[in-house]
Amino acid sequence: MDTEERRSTSATGGTRIPRQPLWVEEPAVRRRMPDPVRTAAVRAVLVLSLTIIQAMVALLSTITGSWLAFPMMLSSVGSTVVATWAVLDVWVTRQVWNQRNGVVSVPSSSARRLRRERRAARRVARAAEREAARIRRRGASSLSRAGARAPVRS
Repeated sequence: MDTEERRSTSATGGTRIPRQPLWVEEPAVRRRMPDPVRTAAVRAVLVLSLTIIQAMVALLSTITGSWLAFPMMLSSVGSTVVATWAVLDVWVTRQVWNQRNGVVSVPSSSARRLRRERRAARRVARAAEREAARIRRRGASSLSRAGARAPVRS
């Protein structure tokens, strides 16, 4: 069925072909980056792209023997330093964000399970320590006397 046939059938009220959306939205798999981290990442991408462009211009002007080769090479070196700083800035900003706002904890996380196990082990150790201290307070002699005082049943 070509376009004209489709138009004539839809205009006359015949069978209509349902329209499909251009795209289907799917839920995000990962959480969105915090604003400061995203800003630093965008800045790093821009600086990196500028550095790559400068390096390409320096390479091409060196191949052609242009006078622009040396200044572009120097600016490429400086730009590489700035690009390294920008990438480190993303990493540091992300670490600072995680320290200030905490990491989202998932109930099934292994860290939480390990903490729970350590807490239970400490609780058992404290209970055993209290029991040992209680026995020490009573003294060993009272234990032997307690056995002697118990009535003997026949």
